[in-house]
Amino acid sequence: MSLAMPPSPRAALILAAILSSPLMGCAVGPDFHRPLPEVPAAWSARATASVGDQASQVTSSPAEDAVAWWVAFNDPQLTSLIERARAANLDARLAVLRIAEARAQRDVAAAAQWPSLSSNASAQVNRLSESTPTGALFGKIGQVAGDSGVSFTNPYDQYQLGFGASWEVDLFGRVRRSVEAADADSAATLEDSRAVLVSLLGDVGRAYIDLRGAQARRKILEESIATRRELLELASQRRRAGLSGDIDVVRAAAEASSAEAQLPALDRQIARDINQLSQLIGRPPGALRAELEPSARIPPVPPRVPVGLPADLARRRPDIREAEARLHSATARVGVAVADLYPRLTLNAQGGLQGQSLASLTDWGSRFLTSGPAVELPIFDAGRRRATVRLQDLRAQEAALSYRRTVLAALHEVDDTLTAYGADQARAAALMETVARNRDATALAKQRYASGVGSYIEVLDAERTLQQNELAQAESAAAVSSDLVAIYRALGGGWS
Repeated sequence: MSLAMPPSPRAALILAAILSSPLMGCAVGPDFHRPLPEVPAAWSARATASVGDQASQVTSSPAEDAVAWWVAFNDPQLTSLIERARAANLDARLAVLRIAEARAQRDVAAAAQWPSLSSNASAQVNRLSESTPTGALFGKIGQVAGDSGVSFTNPYDQYQLGFGASWEVDLFGRVRRSVEAADADSAATLEDSRAVLVSLLGDVGRAYIDLRGAQARRKILEESIATRRELLELASQRRRAGLSGDIDVVRAAAEASSAEAQLPALDRQIARDINQLSQLIGRPPGALRAELEPSARIPPVPPRVPVGLPADLARRRPDIREAEARLHSATARVGVAVADLYPRLTLNAQGGLQGQSLASLTDWGSRFLTSGPAVELPIFDAGRRRATVRLQDLRAQEAALSYRRTVLAALHEVDDTLTAYGADQARAAALMETVARNRDATALAKQRYASGVGSYIEVLDAERTLQQNELAQAESAAAVSSDLVAIYRALGGGWS
C-alpha cells in the first residue's frame, strides 16, 4: 500500500522528526561477530618430530617464510616459473576479473543509500478518441473553450522539461545490510582469488619438482645402462677367453635391454611435466621444452621449516577467510530479510515546465510540481517475507557449518602433510644409507667376477638392487621436496 502526502509545514515537521529519530541509526537483524575457530594448541607430536640430525627441522615459529615459500628452495628456475605463473596464468586472471565484478556489485548496492536524480524532456502530439467518454468530454470542453476564444484543440501539442528525485529513507537498515552483505561478498571473492593463487603456485612447485625427479631417475637409468653395457662387454671378453659360457652374455644383454625399456616411460613423464608447467604459465605446449629439458638437481629442502601454530591458520589460509566472509554475508542478508517486514519510507519529487508550445514553456504558469513522502506498508503476502527470513537464517546456519568444516579440513590437511614430510625424510635417510652399502656391494661383486672368483649372477643381483634403490632414493628426494610444497600450500602460503 502506498500513501502519498502533499507537502505542508506539518508534514515537513513530521518528516524532520523521523529523519532525526534513533530509528535512522537502527539496522534490524543479527550483527556479525567473527567466529572463534576450534583448533588444538599445537600440532601433533608425531607430525612435527624430526628424523636425524640432518633432517629438516619443523618448528612452531611464525611461518613468515610461507608468503614466498619458493625462495626457501634456492632454485632460480623455480622462482622464475612462479613469477611468470603469477602474472600470466589464466585462472589467476579470471580471479582478478571476479574481484572487479564483486566490487562493481558492491557499488550497485551502495548506490541505494543516496538519492536518485533524473531529468527529462519530451515533445508529443496527442489526440484523444472522441468515441470514449474522456475524448467526448474533451471535445465538448474544447467547443465551449473555442466559443470563449480559448485554444482547446484535439489533437494538441505538449512540450515538457522536467526533473525527478527519489530517496528511500533507510529507517530499518535494509540498504545498509545490503551494502554490508555486498562488502562481505567482495571480501569472499578476494579471498577466493588468493586461494586460486595458493593452489596455482603449489601446482607449479610440485610439477617442477616432479620434473626434476623424473630427470634424476632418467640420469640414473642412463648410468645403469652404461654400466650394464660394460658388464656385457666384460662377459663377452670372458666368453672369448673361455672363462664363462654364453649364458652370462645373454643375461647381460637382457639386463641392458631391460634398463633401456624403462626410458620411454620417464620421457613421457618429463614431457607431461613440461607441458603442465607451460599450461600453468599460460603458454602453448612445448613452449618451455628448450628451457626445461636440460636436467637439474631436485630442489633441496631448507634446514628449518617454521609452520606456526594451529591458531595462526585461520588468519592465513584464504579458504578459511573466504568461509568467514561468506558467513558474514549470510548474516547480513538475514537483516535484509527482516527489514522487509517493516514499512518503507520514500521521498519523491517531480517538477518542471509544460506547455502547448515551446514559447509557452517560459511562462510562469507552465510550471508544475509534485512532492511528498510515500510509505509502503506490508499487509499481506501469504507469508512470503517471513519465509524469506527463515530461508536466510537457514543459509546463515549453513555458512556457519561450512566455516567449521573448512577449518577442520585445513587442520587435517596440515597435519597430514607434516606427517608425510617426516615419514618421507625418514625414508630418504634410510635409502641414503642403503644406496651407499649397495654401491660397495656392487663394486665388490664386479671385482670378484673380473677375477673369476664370483659368478655373474652376483653381479647382476648387486647391480639390479643398486639401480632400484638409487631410483627409490631419487623418488624419495623429490617426495620430500613435494611434501614441503604441500605443507606451504596447506598453510596458505603464496600470498601477502
